[in-house]
Amino acid sequence: MRENYWKVTQFGKAPKLNKPVFIEGLPGIGNVGKIAVDFLIDELKAKKLFEITSYTFPHSVFVNEDNLVELPVVEVFYKQLNNKIDVLLLGGDVQPIDEVSSYEFSDKILDLAQKQKVREIITLGGIGLSDIPKKPKVYCTGNSKKIVDAYKSDLVSNNLYGVVGPIVGVSGLLLGLASRRNIDAVSLLAETYGHPMYLGIKGAKEILKVLNKKLNLKIDVNKLDREIKDIENEIMKKSEQLNEVSKQAALKKFQKQFGKEVDYIG
Repeated sequence: MRENYWKVTQFGKAPKLNKPVFIEGLPGIGNVGKIAVDFLIDELKAKKLFEITSYTFPHSVFVNEDNLVELPVVEVFYKQLNNKIDVLLLGGDVQPIDEVSSYEFSDKILDLAQKQKVREIITLGGIGLSDIPKKPKVYCTGNSKKIVDAYKSDLVSNNLYGVVGPIVGVSGLLLGLASRRNIDAVSLLAETYGHPMYLGIKGAKEILKVLNKKLNLKIDVNKLDREIKDIENEIMKKSEQLNEVSKQAALKKFQKQFGKEVDYIG
């Protein structure tokens, strides 16, 4: 691994977590996973544990409200929930834009997860449709039948075969690479509109309902509706500044490889 390409900064002493579940939500189709994880970080008042920067992230910087530049970062937060489990939350501005870097990044995340004794990984994302869904469906897939059976319910369908193409990016790789480390991993994917500038807030809300019920997070999912304007402003500004470097580069590469339109990117 190109260790000098990556910088991981730890904030404070690592907590002792109880049966932690690791939840990933990085930018992708409709930014469904990012919206859901950012909402969880805010609602749970999670504390930052790690910050990751990399030479493999898109070659762009953001201009913040103080008119200063910021490098794109990915962050890991934690929350001790006072019930049977605790959570680690992976969010950020970007994800790596090429295959080798995506593998390296995913392995590095799994290294961090194993050090925290993570027992389960959940990745979040969107399924791009040609029209805006009125009530987005949520699907699940995973690296074992056991984990898929644990998440399928009246809110979640496991009939995903044929619905999407390859799951591109970190949301997919974490599932596959976690199986090599004997870590159960599942992906929750919500339908959303496939337009590059559309925000899949409805899909994110459906995923949050699933997580709230499954993990007993005790959050008010309806608050997401009241925060839509702030979410739109923050994400759209950063998406425009990046000019969709990460998403379009990956999509073009896979379209060329598979010779057809790809409808999902992690």
